[in-house]
Amino acid sequence: MYIPCVEIDLKKIEYNTKQLVNLCSNNGIEVMGITKGVCGQVDVAKAIIKGGVKKLGESRIQNIRALKHSGIDIPIYLIRIPMLSEVVDVVRWADGSLNSEIKVIKGLSESARSFGKDHRVILMVDVGDLREGVLPEHVIETVDEIIDLPGIEFEGIGTNLGCYGGIMASYKNMKLLVNLAKDIEREYGFEVKTLSGGNSSTISLLERGQLPSGINQFRIGEGILLGNEPSVSRPLPGTHQDAIILKTEAIEVKTKPSYPIGEIGHDAFGNIPAFEDKGPMRRAIVALGKQDCQIEDLSPMDTTIQILGASSDHLLLDVTQSCNTEVGTIIEFNLSYGALLGLMTSRYVAKYTI
Repeated sequence: MYIPCVEIDLKKIEYNTKQLVNLCSNNGIEVMGITKGVCGQVDVAKAIIKGGVKKLGESRIQNIRALKHSGIDIPIYLIRIPMLSEVVDVVRWADGSLNSEIKVIKGLSESARSFGKDHRVILMVDVGDLREGVLPEHVIETVDEIIDLPGIEFEGIGTNLGCYGGIMASYKNMKLLVNLAKDIEREYGFEVKTLSGGNSSTISLLERGQLPSGINQFRIGEGILLGNEPSVSRPLPGTHQDAIILKTEAIEVKTKPSYPIGEIGHDAFGNIPAFEDKGPMRRAIVALGKQDCQIEDLSPMDTTIQILGASSDHLLLDVTQSCNTEVGTIIEFNLSYGALLGLMTSRYVAKYTI
């Protein structure tokens, strides 16, 4: 086994998926399983499908292509709004996509006609987080331009919350989405099939019984992969938080002062670090750094170990209370979503499934 590595327990991924699919299906909500946190890793996607999802979502077209090549045959959606320059590949590989720009949707239409196929479109609505989406007052006029485009199936509307502005899902902003769907149905006389009410952050609204009737899809990634509800950073009941962990190796263990010796200037990243003098400290270095992930989003599984900081290639730990830590010791970490994204993207970190 190469170290450092991300270790993924597929049974726990499948279990987490089943728990969330059951919770949602009991309330009339389908789950789109989001694989972008693991860069579209095929084995993980298959575990999510075994857990009961009927649709996958992925943010990179390269990963969708790999998933399709692996033999996965359930619908896969591109969940990052497409670039105009990639509309041909989007139609070729993705069954549907989330969109907010009519110019791009027209490009998808032209590509769909050339392929002789239909491409499903969910129109994203910005209800306050200020990431992607048309503003609510422009929904009807945008739908009016979409519905007659050849090769385009207008599937519904959706929104995203929490990922940029940190806006939490609420009855008010979810009800706005429901009301917009009703406006579309009155205007055009057809059913809006999908109301995609956000991501893992919307689960707590469902649990509190505050989700308005009509929302019928959640796009869930972090909840499945890490068992976490991001908007309030809480473990989701009945799920594993250690389905994916990081393993590192100690490359130095020594007792040193806790306060640097000499005049302090900028570090390698342009910051002026601050230190507290705690006297002599048993310190370990593991072979991982800021080049690999957001260090502040790691949590040592041994709670006696504390993270001191990191450079690009070295992670420094206080192991004063961890008597068993020696050179060569494997030190494990739980991950936040931010850390997971970096680790899965880093080519210096191995990925294993169990």
